[in-house]
Amino acid sequence: MLTDWRVAATAAIFCGVLFACIETSAQSVPKEIAARTEIYAIPSLTISDQQFLTGDANGKQVTVAGEFRIAQGIGKLPVVVLMHGSSGVGGNTDAWVHQFNSMGISTFVIDGFSGRGLTATGPNQALLGRLNLIVDIYRSLDILAKHPRVDPERIVLMGFSRGGQATLYASLDRFNKLWNRSGVQFAAYIPFYPDCSTSYATDTEVAARPIRIFHGTPDDYNPVASCKAFVARLLDAKRDVALTEYPDSAHGFDAGLIGNDKVVESTGSQTVRHCTIKEGEGGVLMNAATQTPFSYKDSCVEVSPHVGGNPTTALEARKAVSDFLQSLFKLG
Repeated sequence: MLTDWRVAATAAIFCGVLFACIETSAQSVPKEIAARTEIYAIPSLTISDQQFLTGDANGKQVTVAGEFRIAQGIGKLPVVVLMHGSSGVGGNTDAWVHQFNSMGISTFVIDGFSGRGLTATGPNQALLGRLNLIVDIYRSLDILAKHPRVDPERIVLMGFSRGGQATLYASLDRFNKLWNRSGVQFAAYIPFYPDCSTSYATDTEVAARPIRIFHGTPDDYNPVASCKAFVARLLDAKRDVALTEYPDSAHGFDAGLIGNDKVVESTGSQTVRHCTIKEGEGGVLMNAATQTPFSYKDSCVEVSPHVGGNPTTALEARKAVSDFLQSLFKLG
């Protein structure tokens, strides 16, 4: 039997070798693997779109979640916040996370559904107000702005479909004043195939930060035409906005990053592709055609649009976003 001192010495030698192995191993870990992962509970609210538009916080308290992957590197790092679409966090999100982590950019993935007991809203978009995800986004920004490993001046927001819509409109000055308590603003906004069919009061008054939209011409879920019209209004207002349009890419084309190359019908999913929605008095969203409050039971609401990946344009979009962030964040 070893004496106590021999046990201690043996343990010390073992630990020293173990730590050396861990350190050596850490140095050879691929760049796309985060150095650390943290899970955050995000205190938020479930409210109607009308409540959001009027600043009424008298809603249901809810806790949603965020996964923070800290990229390999030292000091305060840039971050991309990612907001999912109507099907929740999917495989395309993970592909973007690995890409950004490989660039030395940390990522914060928001799950706005699980904490609300939701898995998807596609077949019933009325389950959650469209603007609710912006509350989750601002609450996440509040967490990140105080984190010791985050550069608060280099946080970018990126979202997909429903999350792309939230990303786009999170740029509005009015919404920041109503709901953003973090003390900072996003450095840029990157919406992928967002729905732009709704116009809000003063919606051309956006943050003085770049907005970069990526969309597909044949998208029949969230048609690009309404986004082009909104971009034209923003450009008239001298805002820093650009839209990249891919002529052969359906809704969700970046799923091509995970090998998806099939376009299929999203059976039963609701689309407002033929609706024009405008904010009316008291924050009521109005159907412009009927001049009555908008409802997902309106005749303009249709179902079963198409979704699917395009590996070629997915790679093009990934390069465009990466180049944009490389310049914005001044990465070496």
